[in-house]
Amino acid sequence: MFDVSFGEMLTIAIVALVVIGPEKLPKVARTLGLLAGRMQRYVSGIKTEITRELQLQELQKMQEEVQSSMTAVETEVKQGVQQMASPVVEAAKEVEAIPRLEHPTQTP
Repeated sequence: MFDVSFGEMLTIAIVALVVIGPEKLPKVARTLGLLAGRMQRYVSGIKTEITRELQLQELQKMQEEVQSSMTAVETEVKQGVQQMASPVVEAAKEVEAIPRLEHPTQTP
């Protein structure tokens, strides 16, 4: 995260030892460590939430694409059924228009 070399860290430690003092330095270091850990967890939580939101947006986009594809397929199927149904209806009308021959009833 921060680009700090070993020499820079050693200089910071010596200055902290002089300014804070040897008695309070361990407590201050522990407190800084705890704060750094909390900050890392907070940043990690934010990254996780952002990742989830991006995944949710991707899923919603995919869902919209699938729904539009399904609508297109449904339209094509309905058109195909209508095209196939009209000749069948016409054939049925022609069959109904044919006069029926009456069969004489047979008497035994």
